[in-house]
Amino acid sequence: MRFDRRRVTSDSWESLPILRFSEVPKVDVALINRPEASFLGAGEASLAPTIAAIAGGIHAALGARPRQLPFSPENIAKVG
Repeated sequence: MRFDRRRVTSDSWESLPILRFSEVPKVDVALINRPEASFLGAGEASLAPTIAAIAGGIHAALGARPRQLPFSPENIAKVG
């Protein structure tokens, strides 16, 4: 993002600068083994959009809009 002292100045995709690999900050990852703690990982947030994208791809390729998991040939044939 580009910004001045008061606001963000990158106000469109065209003006948004793209980072080069040499500009990406270093990221340190630490895996903490806490088997007694409940699952709170960040990966769960990506599950719904990923499933929707796969369903959209199936619809684009086959014309069937699957609405039931798993996306098996049998379940897709039910809606096809």
